[in-house]
Amino acid sequence: MSVPIGPYTPIVTAGPWLICSGQLGLDQQSAGPGPSLVEGGAPAQLAQALANAGGLLAGKDAVPADVVKTTVFLADMADAPAVNEAYLAFFGDHRPARSMVAVAGLPLGALVEVELWAYRDPS
Repeated sequence: MSVPIGPYTPIVTAGPWLICSGQLGLDQQSAGPGPSLVEGGAPAQLAQALANAGGLLAGKDAVPADVVKTTVFLADMADAPAVNEAYLAFFGDHRPARSMVAVAGLPLGALVEVELWAYRDPS
């Protein structure tokens, strides 16, 4: 389960929607005194951030195929091709709508952050 590093809720339910707050590539197994980012650069951080988000979705009985929109924030747009590979590894053939933007900085010095919107059909 992803633990927030600020005053926010990691995942919120709004009717059939699940909104997953921005996730970093935090090592959920870290035994250190505070949150730490996984090693391996932006692709590894995105893979971990998506795994963390996947755990949040699972906690609400949702799966990656329920994700309809993502926003990927990159500290360096040069990382985009490698990040795309990690993104594809998580989503497989599923292709949610996506925005990818470069930002001046991310929490904890992260190289990438991702937020997700998922929809669960109420029928």
